[in-house]
Amino acid sequence: MAELGKQGRPVDEVIAELTDKRANDVKWADGKTFGMVYDGGPSVHEVAEQAARLYLHENALNTQAFPSLAAIQREVVGWTSSLLHGDLLEEGSASGFLTSGGTESILCAVLAARERGAIERGVTEPEMVLPETAHAAFHKAAHNFGLTVRVAPVREDYTADVDAMASMINDKTVLVVGSAPQYPQGVQDDIAAIGQLAMSVDANCHVDACMGGFVLPFVERLGRDVQPWDFRVPGVTTISADIHKLGYAPKGVSVILHRSKQSRQYQTFVFDGWLGGFYASPNMQGTRSGLPMACAWAVMQHLGVDGYVELTRQTMINADRMRAGIMAIDGVRVLGAGQFHLIAMAAEPDSGLDMFALGDALMKHGWYHDRQTPPDNLHSTVSNTNTGAIDDYLTDLQSCVEEIRGTTTDDRSTTYATLE
Repeated sequence: MAELGKQGRPVDEVIAELTDKRANDVKWADGKTFGMVYDGGPSVHEVAEQAARLYLHENALNTQAFPSLAAIQREVVGWTSSLLHGDLLEEGSASGFLTSGGTESILCAVLAARERGAIERGVTEPEMVLPETAHAAFHKAAHNFGLTVRVAPVREDYTADVDAMASMINDKTVLVVGSAPQYPQGVQDDIAAIGQLAMSVDANCHVDACMGGFVLPFVERLGRDVQPWDFRVPGVTTISADIHKLGYAPKGVSVILHRSKQSRQYQTFVFDGWLGGFYASPNMQGTRSGLPMACAWAVMQHLGVDGYVELTRQTMINADRMRAGIMAIDGVRVLGAGQFHLIAMAAEPDSGLDMFALGDALMKHGWYHDRQTPPDNLHSTVSNTNTGAIDDYLTDLQSCVEEIRGTTTDDRSTTYATLE
């Protein structure tokens, strides 16, 4: 096992070794990575990097010591709430907190639902109902917080089967979940119907918009048809939206929004029963770096609504081109009728194509995909990052399909989807 050296090393030497360690990392700046990192362009890089330097050491654990971070959180949450129509609520403007990523936002939403169910309804054995396409973070939250998960199947188009979900609702249900869009195939659940289900038993309804929160508002502005999914939908209690995805901020920053301040209080932990004084934490962390928060603020201010609309326009051009190109290649298909920026590519039935062998072949050309199953498929989160690379990708995809047709791979490893 390696040990820390007794003597320190010069700065240049340390940085040189770190640079060398990156040699085998994906080359996202080349546009050949479908996910993981999202590139908003040179000016976005610049404003984020300058903000990062300003807030490299600041700690959001105590915003009395760092009131600028309190203001940053309040403003970023407010801007996001406005994008998702939280400012139009009869209850008053939606409120929330910044988190480290989608998983933490989801954990907070599940915790708040559990606490509300216990306090307002006396639920002692809480359950949540979700489609099988809902993110694994909900299962993580159930494991951590002691909820039972009722998993409903999806329809042939991969959207949530709301009738199946309805059959699982009962007086123990504290949370019902839908996605806008869901990660695996990129299709949007019927949030209006799911919100009605939640209201029927006075449960929370969470919309997982970690992938879509900074896409769907701008897609709608581009004139595309988007089913209602945000706080305009009755029954929606909480929404998660990741700024570090298609909000183009560096990792890791997400927003958890609540329909009301009363709902928000259920995720906050307050304690003074120790010798260290008053302690309050609004989410899963105690100490929180101010750096991602400041970067998110800076990127959102730099881009504005118009900047996001243009980045989204280019993202949709990339995704539409990629979907059409895949469907034109014999042997592969797109799962579901995704209309946004997420694409799952699988083999046509009886094509003889091993999709993970195809993934290996594409990786040799530098193209990186996450892997999913069932069925075996290659997942892409398309963004502005991929601008200028789609035609080259489709050329390589065609040649790789021809190369691996009839071959198989023994490597059944899967790169699982994450929200971090």
